[in-house]
Amino acid sequence: MTATTPIRLLLVDDDPLVRAGLALMLGGAEDIEIVGEAADGAEAEEVVRRTRPDVVLMDIRMPSVDGLTATERLRSRTGAPQVVVLTTFHADEQVLQALRAGAAGFVLKDTPPAEIVAAVRRVAAGDPVLSPAVTRQLMRHAAGTAAGTRHARARERLAVLNDREREVAVAVGRGLANARIATELFMSVATVKAHVSRVLAKLDLDNRVQIALLAYDAGLLEDDDGDSGDGH
Repeated sequence: MTATTPIRLLLVDDDPLVRAGLALMLGGAEDIEIVGEAADGAEAEEVVRRTRPDVVLMDIRMPSVDGLTATERLRSRTGAPQVVVLTTFHADEQVLQALRAGAAGFVLKDTPPAEIVAAVRRVAAGDPVLSPAVTRQLMRHAAGTAAGTRHARARERLAVLNDREREVAVAVGRGLANARIATELFMSVATVKAHVSRVLAKLDLDNRVQIALLAYDAGLLEDDDGDSGDGH
């Protein structure tokens, strides 16, 4: 995105009143252009094809095609838009699944308008919207679901990383910012960014949230309950 190019946003929610409220809230931002609306995931896919949004604000619970299925389908497309999930719950298995499918984060429906606007701007800039504390809450919420299978698969996937990349992946999983990772691992911020990019490429992941989820699944974060950075 550039200073002169507005962020193209698609609103997806089965409640027309919610869509109207979001449109009113987000349409007032000078750097955001609402390019379309959809009432369910199937309609969202069609509108994405027509309007090519940068960001999709996606309700998780909808009739016909829900937000989870739509997120999986959209994120598998070439040139996929970023997806921010809308939900009424802090800890929800469907939200976790959407994050695993490539959503850049989630916002609660009762989030203050300014924070939703900020979330759209952040994901358009490639910055996930999910605090470390909420990440841990979500992961623990679903920890018992097929945990053994996920653990083995995650360990197998992480085996492609070298030792330094693995250290960076764990630090990302802890929610540390690049500057904090650089300090702890004695490297420059530019080197941290390069390692993060390689980790994403090697693991075929979309964002830092997915790195955190994979590190958790592999059992690399189970003993870490300390403080963390801001996740940026």
